[in-house]
Amino acid sequence: MSTVKTASARALIDPTTKRQAEHILKDLGLSVSTAFNLFYKQIIVHNGLPFNVEIPNKETIKAIERARRGEGKRFKNAEELFKDWEKDGCR
Repeated sequence: MSTVKTASARALIDPTTKRQAEHILKDLGLSVSTAFNLFYKQIIVHNGLPFNVEIPNKETIKAIERARRGEGKRFKNAEELFKDWEKDGCR
């Protein structure tokens, strides 16, 4: 089934964001038009944005900042992570 595409959408986007996104789309073999079409179709399927949009709380922001600085615990595998997690009383 073919759909005639005659509508257009315009948006002003930061040039760096646009360039980075287009590079990824190219690697995926997608045109910008195809990506927008997919995004719009997912908005319809989800009856909203196809991902959560949330404002992180202060604790989460601090954790993100620590991780970006390379701070925090590191584990060789998931088993080590879960052992440490249980030790701290998390389940």
